[in-house]
Amino acid sequence: MGNLLAESIFLIILLLGSGVCEPDTCPPFKPCNPHGPEIRFPFRLKEDQHHQHCGTYPGFNLSCKGNNTVLNLPSSTEVFVRDIDYKYQTLTVYDPQKCVERLLFNQKLSLSGSLFNSSYNSPNNLSFFNCSSAVDSNYISAPISCLSGTQYGVFLVNGDYYPLKHLPASCHLIKTVPQSLYFLTSFGGDTVMLNWPPCRDCEALIFMRWDMPRCGHCEQRGRRCGFKNITSEEITCFNKGPCIKCMIIGVSISIFVLLVAALISIKVYRRWKSDREEIESQLDVEKFLEDYESLTPTRYSYADLKKMTEQFKEKLGQGGYGSVFKGKLPNEVTVAVKLLQNYGGNGEEFINEVGTIGRIHHVNVVRLLGFCVDRFRRALIYEFMPNESLEKFIFSADAKDPMLGWENLRDIAVGVAKGIEYLHQGCEHRILHFDIKPHNILLDHNFNPKISDFGLAKLCSKGQNIVSMKAARGTMGYIAPEVFSRNFGNVSYKSDVYSFGMLLLEMVGGRKNNNAAVENTSEVYFPEWAYKKLNQGDGLRLRIQKDGDAEIVRKLTIVALWCIQWHPVDRPSMKSVVHMLEGSMDSLVMPPNPFISTAPPNTNVALSEETHDTKLTTILEIESVSRNSFH
Repeated sequence: MGNLLAESIFLIILLLGSGVCEPDTCPPFKPCNPHGPEIRFPFRLKEDQHHQHCGTYPGFNLSCKGNNTVLNLPSSTEVFVRDIDYKYQTLTVYDPQKCVERLLFNQKLSLSGSLFNSSYNSPNNLSFFNCSSAVDSNYISAPISCLSGTQYGVFLVNGDYYPLKHLPASCHLIKTVPQSLYFLTSFGGDTVMLNWPPCRDCEALIFMRWDMPRCGHCEQRGRRCGFKNITSEEITCFNKGPCIKCMIIGVSISIFVLLVAALISIKVYRRWKSDREEIESQLDVEKFLEDYESLTPTRYSYADLKKMTEQFKEKLGQGGYGSVFKGKLPNEVTVAVKLLQNYGGNGEEFINEVGTIGRIHHVNVVRLLGFCVDRFRRALIYEFMPNESLEKFIFSADAKDPMLGWENLRDIAVGVAKGIEYLHQGCEHRILHFDIKPHNILLDHNFNPKISDFGLAKLCSKGQNIVSMKAARGTMGYIAPEVFSRNFGNVSYKSDVYSFGMLLLEMVGGRKNNNAAVENTSEVYFPEWAYKKLNQGDGLRLRIQKDGDAEIVRKLTIVALWCIQWHPVDRPSMKSVVHMLEGSMDSLVMPPNPFISTAPPNTNVALSEETHDTKLTTILEIESVSRNSFH
């Protein structure tokens, strides 16, 4: 990033110094008086000692005489400069004695040898006459006071336009002078008019122009003219004052460089942060595994995974966690290799998965046989479930004629309930799964259910019932109300009970609980429809094929409705759920309506002593599986 900034700064300097946009390094000279003409290239003020580097164009030297700007002509004549027009390359001069005619008479206004010439067509010959009487003609001047005496008047005649033979007899030719100058006449103020010959009570001015150096095109573009450099005689255009174009280019490049630098900094920081989090995650996992060495699951390398899956040849499924591939251990045991791809954070979910089920041996909980931590590659190795997940059967296209049958569905429900009850009561620490759903219930070759996917699981002490939670976790449609809002109660093991109830209802309905595709709008939300049917004494009449099926459907539905009560204290424990599923229908009673969310928590339903927990104390969750979790 430092190199990029250096290169960008160098680029700016290069652009500014390469003639793309050059500022005028030779500003105007200080004028002889505030109201005098501006003095700048090609003119130069002799007295100025601060612009030696600007160079001088020959023949354009000016000087100050008092408050007047002076131009010296090659004829050694000194004239004062009234105005300089750099755009049209013209200047106006006048005689300090206010008698230009005397200079003409003495032939001291010659431009020969200078770089100045007449601006327009001017008379070639001027004649001076001495007249003893007044003369009235448009081609004869008024008496020239600075040349006239008391007894006569000196007049000036444009010989090109007025034949001398027409002069009055009282006039006598004094002198004819060749002339190529053009004159202006000024009436003292700002008004200047073209006129010849000079008029009475007006001042004669001389109007000149220069052809070289050619700077008018620069001025017309709003720029200045000057030598390209000190040693060169080449003329070029510069910017007036600050280089606006340079500033725009410089600011634009600077902003671009800053943006690029900012983007690179953000990218580098994010990469550094990501790498740091990965390293910290790896350290956390390795530390956990050091304490976990004595436990049953075996650690494998990534090379071992490729070998046991034949380069990940047979893919069993895909999820947000990553992909599952079929593999075989060295002892020929078929396994499912869960290759994790999106485990973020500090490795907490991976540690949860390994630490939670690594020591669990229960017929209804999937068994973890091994794992892989090879740098940043992670994987979990489970026993292979040939019948995949429960979701495949209850949501299949053949759900109206299920392969499992109601007895198998009841046995699966009992098995799942026993698995959850074991997690809540049978382990050293209470394990809250938080993601009970059909997809996470796997079926072995005998359709025995096994609970899987413990990535969202939390541990808490068995003597306490409530767990604090930073954010909602689980899958929409199975998450208990209190996980979203504490208005319904505290988060506890009863949250898994709610998820199990939603699972049961989907097993009964053979579809998602919330299904807008059904023909009857009253059946869109299946749990509410089922409660109304049972409460009215009607049977559900769902895929009944033989005697006993209706009783199983009714039992599963009633137990499910107990499990999905809005308030956690109204839900039974999983131990009570197992008793209800394995007991007779005569012991079951209809639960309160779980869809009236404003109803107060029920305190009068006697299912068992564990059905209600009216006094629950808050505890903190065990954030991660530590070395003390299994000792």
